[in-house]
Amino acid sequence: MEAFVRETGRAVVIPNDNINTDIILPKQFLKNILKTGFGKDLFFDWRYNPDGSLNETFELNKPEHQEASILITGNDFGSGSSREHAVWALTDYGFRAVIGGGFSDIFYMNSTKNGLLPIVLPEENRKILRGIQADEDIQIDLLEQTVTYKNHTFHFDINSQWKEKFINGEDDIDNTMKYKKLISAFEKQRPNFG
Repeated sequence: MEAFVRETGRAVVIPNDNINTDIILPKQFLKNILKTGFGKDLFFDWRYNPDGSLNETFELNKPEHQEASILITGNDFGSGSSREHAVWALTDYGFRAVIGGGFSDIFYMNSTKNGLLPIVLPEENRKILRGIQADEDIQIDLLEQTVTYKNHTFHFDINSQWKEKFINGEDDIDNTMKYKKLISAFEKQRPNFG
């Protein structure tokens, strides 16, 4: 997992509430388990017209939003099925963080395990962030747990263990491997029942 300490980047606003995992990545794209190649299918039904052409009015398709690394959205983002693929689509597209009013529990955990920082901010903060222009940056400082836009700085909460994982770029396997010597010692003393 790539470390996340600070991210200064462009943001795109998709302010809708209740964006579920089937909207983020429709079911027909769940065949791959490699965590890559999903970015092109992110928000597929919104990004593409029925004939397969780009929907030029959708925010992600606008040239000024092509390099966005921060998504600002509404309430209840990532509800629906538990598909981890939805998070993979967001990270494969290039998003490093999603700022919303709330996330489904499973989506939130999938995000923390795959390097996508989910940030919960209240509506009054997100209303200010929704005013961002395409050529303006937002800074997320995980050490300070702040989101800064222009002269506004907003604090967010995150579990200290997840914060440490992000800062160190460690996933659950990396954390388990910290105990490799203890695991090996246990395996050596364990009776062989074979």
